[in-house]
Amino acid sequence: MKKLLRFTPILVFAILLSSCSSIRVAADYDREAKFDQYKTFAFFKPGIDKAEISDIDKRRILRAIEAELLAKGMTKSENPDILVSIFTESNQRVDVYNNNWGWGGWGWGWGPGWGWGPGWGWGGGWGGSQVSTKTEGMLFIDLVDARKKELVWQGSGTGFLVTRNVDKKELRIKEFVQKTLEQYPPEQ
Repeated sequence: MKKLLRFTPILVFAILLSSCSSIRVAADYDREAKFDQYKTFAFFKPGIDKAEISDIDKRRILRAIEAELLAKGMTKSENPDILVSIFTESNQRVDVYNNNWGWGGWGWGWGPGWGWGPGWGWGGGWGGSQVSTKTEGMLFIDLVDARKKELVWQGSGTGFLVTRNVDKKELRIKEFVQKTLEQYPPEQ
């Protein structure tokens, strides 16, 4: 039991770290679309221009999309079967962590002090709440049938954004795109 308690903080930290890096994806598509007929693509500039992110990040996203579609055997073309557009959203997520709790004179807590576990009595300690703010972003990738001008597939990736480190930001964008486009083409 003591070994388990000793490794519990490490386990909790590992779970929190892995959950922060995850990207949740979803996809929706037109069941009547013939995805096996879509062989070429081009970017739909009017739609991309509306995305409310920096031009640098737009280029990062488009390069990542292009690399994924080329890896799927598609070809970039002036006369495409599919038009690719993007849309982004972001919001601030605020998490409040309560570091200790108790009931009456009995309680559980953590922090600097004399130990871990139940206790009784009065004394000083550290606790209270901590507030953490993170930016969570969504990237939508729309694939539009170029001939019909109809949306045939939409994928979205949701996760936490990296903004301070350029290399990590670029890797995170690639991860968003790769995980989202794993859903394309849909299995019919």
